[in-house]
Amino acid sequence: MVKINGQPAEAAGKTVAQIVEEQGLNVQRVAVELNGDIVKRSDFDKVVVKEDDSMEIVNFVGGG
Repeated sequence: MVKINGQPAEAAGKTVAQIVEEQGLNVQRVAVELNGDIVKRSDFDKVVVKEDDSMEIVNFVGGG
């Protein structure tokens, strides 16, 4: 089981990009932290989440 924003999720074996897209988020408008380290956007398709990983996804929202 993987934790995404503090919630358990079946995401082991998926890339960061797949998880972000499954969350309905735009990969260009998020920041991702995996096990305490920031994941570069250019690595979203390369980094695979493993069992017991902890992931935080922050979505940027414009306002005015």
